[in-house]
Amino acid sequence: MINRIVAVAALIPAMLGTTAGSVAAQPEPKAAAEVITLTYDASQAGQWADAIKQAAQNWNAAVHNVHLQPASSPSSADYVYKATSGWPQSTLGPIFPGGSGEVQLGQEAVNEGYDLTRVATHETGHILGLPDDYNGPCSEIMSGHGPGPSCTNAKPDAAEAAQVDQNYASGGTATTHPKRQQIVVDVWRTPTHSPTH
Repeated sequence: MINRIVAVAALIPAMLGTTAGSVAAQPEPKAAAEVITLTYDASQAGQWADAIKQAAQNWNAAVHNVHLQPASSPSSADYVYKATSGWPQSTLGPIFPGGSGEVQLGQEAVNEGYDLTRVATHETGHILGLPDDYNGPCSEIMSGHGPGPSCTNAKPDAAEAAQVDQNYASGGTATTHPKRQQIVVDVWRTPTHSPTH
């Protein structure tokens, strides 16, 4: 009887394609992607300060490969926010550490009744490399003014977050990713007006 148990015990690993006493090889764990930290300066943003803080929190909660935080000094910021009297506009990124970007948060969007946090989150999306999609639904932050001022969603959707993660997946700095100087001007008017760039 004992011989039969030993024989069966020896046979089981053979049937499973392993040898007795060996452990199946586990795949090597994948290295975690390096999180890129982008710093910003909001010292010239005036009434937009709380909206900017919330916009950064919204992006930080949605993405994994980049983290937004205030700069230790204005001169060390990778990008800046400024309050202006015109329409919102932003440098189209992705901006990398050591780069240079600017977000102008325009009063005209506020005058049209748009939510400050939605505007700030949308314009930050440009810094992170996302283009406009005015035909998108309110659930897309990059639909901007397209859904009208009643849309107050200020959180990026899963597809937008995935695109930002892809933009920052390989790590790097401004020296490996040349600066883009394209500026995206967003005219936050009600949908009855046509947007201009």
